[in-house]
Amino acid sequence: MPGLMLLDTASLYFRAFYGVPESIKSPDGRPVNAVRGLIDMIATLVRDHSPAELVACMDADWRPAFRVDALPSYKAHRVAEGDQEDVPDTLAPQVPIIEETLDALGIARIGVPGYEADDVIGTCATRAKGAVDIVTGDRDLFQLVDDSRPVRVLYTARGIRNLQIFDEAAVTAKYAIPGRSYAEFATLRGDPSDGLPGVPGVGDKSAAALITRFGDLGTLLDALDSGVTEGFPAGARTKLTAARDYLRVAPDVVRVALDAPVPDIDLTLPAKPRDGRALVALADRHGLDGPLNRLLESMAKATA
Repeated sequence: MPGLMLLDTASLYFRAFYGVPESIKSPDGRPVNAVRGLIDMIATLVRDHSPAELVACMDADWRPAFRVDALPSYKAHRVAEGDQEDVPDTLAPQVPIIEETLDALGIARIGVPGYEADDVIGTCATRAKGAVDIVTGDRDLFQLVDDSRPVRVLYTARGIRNLQIFDEAAVTAKYAIPGRSYAEFATLRGDPSDGLPGVPGVGDKSAAALITRFGDLGTLLDALDSGVTEGFPAGARTKLTAARDYLRVAPDVVRVALDAPVPDIDLTLPAKPRDGRALVALADRHGLDGPLNRLLESMAKATA
């Protein structure tokens, strides 16, 4: 039983949006598939894991300036207009409903200006005094696994009922790297979904070999700058040298912040709604009786 469960909320409601038919609508005809899907996901997580504390972590800034300043390509392919994220037209209006519902339930919801949900998750996980489970479909958060505490990732790629549990051993088994080295690995091999180019010509195997040999990027770059040749796969040294400017800035983009100014609020999983009247109104307006009742039942049992 985790002490603290941290939800990568956008990751979950995007998954719900694409996994639940848009034919699921409110009484007035508006799609609520993402809302219903997310509520059911949370109900399942609470029922199956009974966390003592639960936080819905939000993107107050989906593309923070400190990351874009360091690497302008960061998420650039996902920009719609200005600096707005390209979100489906029928999903965007559901996000405020999700936020209102979480608030009425009394589930802690945290977003920090200038930071992504990942940074809220990293900071909350760092502050936690007990076990932590991070629920996400984003591999970037594998960098937070830590068996000593423990911090695990419940990875949603196969669905919320078929979670893959990633601890240090699982990260090592999948990527052939030390369990806490995913950030360095991702920096080298890149991640097109985030606009992270990586080092051209360095794929999974070369990145894993480099991280396993040198331990971290700092040691690797020291070896590169000092003329060391031992331990570099064939051709890798030339590729790394050519990408030196990228490697100078990329770690600050890839690493999750562990010191975001997250407010000190009560994270306890509530036994009952904070605002029952508001929750009833939301349920009536959007046709959410079924999923909300399932979530309320899970919360009551988990806190009994």
